[in-house]
Amino acid sequence: MSATGFENKPGYIWINGEFVKWNESYEHILNHAMHYGSSVFEGDRAYNGKIFKLDEHSKRLIRSAEILGMKVPYTAEEINQACIDTLKKQGFTNAYVRPYVWRGIGDGLSIAGDNNKINLLIAMWEWPSYYSKDELMQGIKLCFAEYKRPSPATAPFEAKAAGLYVICTLSKHKAEAKGYSDALMLDYQGNVAEATSANIFFVKDGELHTPKADTFLNGITRRTVIALAKDANIKVHEGYIKPEELGDFTECFLTGTAAEITPVSVIETHTYKPAAVTAQLMDAYYKLVGKTA
Repeated sequence: MSATGFENKPGYIWINGEFVKWNESYEHILNHAMHYGSSVFEGDRAYNGKIFKLDEHSKRLIRSAEILGMKVPYTAEEINQACIDTLKKQGFTNAYVRPYVWRGIGDGLSIAGDNNKINLLIAMWEWPSYYSKDELMQGIKLCFAEYKRPSPATAPFEAKAAGLYVICTLSKHKAEAKGYSDALMLDYQGNVAEATSANIFFVKDGELHTPKADTFLNGITRRTVIALAKDANIKVHEGYIKPEELGDFTECFLTGTAAEITPVSVIETHTYKPAAVTAQLMDAYYKLVGKTA
């Protein structure tokens, strides 16, 4: 075990109502989540000592667990307070926040896990700004993913479930191996869906276009950006976008808790120039969350 690895970060993780030292927070390897993927999570961000849209994230965590048949043994208010307490315990002002719910160890190991204990942890770590706004405005490069988002009839896409990210990990790895930053995933019908861990927006004639969130998670940052655009009298179109339409747009960006607003300059053979609309929404988002660009 590395003395400086992620598993040995200083500080504490909140687990089932108690603070446990970061490097002592272990679960039995025969837990249900590890073998069958029965876990859900959130990604929150703290800016200047305040966790952005904390209650919205906590309620979505509970809803995701419910979709997977898990009853979280804490209310949204209790999860909110645990996140606030952990931020204070860690002494952070700007951080990434990871609440995680999982089915733990049971009397045996099988697909059925109704009697397994439901656990909750909250971990957080400092998340620096890797790029200045000027660097971000150069845009990242995407390729097309090999895998598609599954049909709503085959997967609980409205849950932020860990198991649904397996194809995202594979797609991200393949994209990076080819020299791209991320991959653009299509839905099961061949429409543009999202990147591996972020929603996507396009700009045409000063108006926003974004895929309809009916096969992938309707991100909290996505909804925030749509609201900011409408407040700025920028028209927003939510609908189906075909890959052959990608050349019709002039700007493109990703949204998510980790991505915030990340401009895109390339999707394989299509090029975009991050410009006025992207910059305007980045400024509005930074102002809303209290981040200095």
